[in-house]
Amino acid sequence: MGKFLRRNSDRHSKLGRNRKKKQVWRKPKGRHNKMRDMKRGYPVNVKVGYRKSNKERSKLDGRNSVLIMNIKDLEKMDKGKIAVIGAVGKKKRIELVKKAKENKISLYNVNIEKFLEENKTDLEKKK
Repeated sequence: MGKFLRRNSDRHSKLGRNRKKKQVWRKPKGRHNKMRDMKRGYPVNVKVGYRKSNKERSKLDGRNSVLIMNIKDLEKMDKGKIAVIGAVGKKKRIELVKKAKENKISLYNVNIEKFLEENKTDLEKKK
């Protein structure tokens, strides 16, 4: 199931077109609103029954996640879990990504190769 989006959010920039923060659910309340009437061909409304099961709710890509804030957390990580780097600074994030690449740990919220390529200058300054 995809994201529940507001009606016409794809048409108007103020409703979230190319602006993820503005793409929020608002219940359609208009008198002639086709989405409120649940007409065929219109996006679905939020309803009971679309929620995930308790077992799947806290998982990412079917695996349990671990929040990583420092290198110790990365070293303690078990197999079969997926790492999510928390709110850390750029310098520490670079260290964590390098260590994850060495240990062959997959990161959920960072593309390792792309991140290291973009921050090549910061890596050289550090040395």
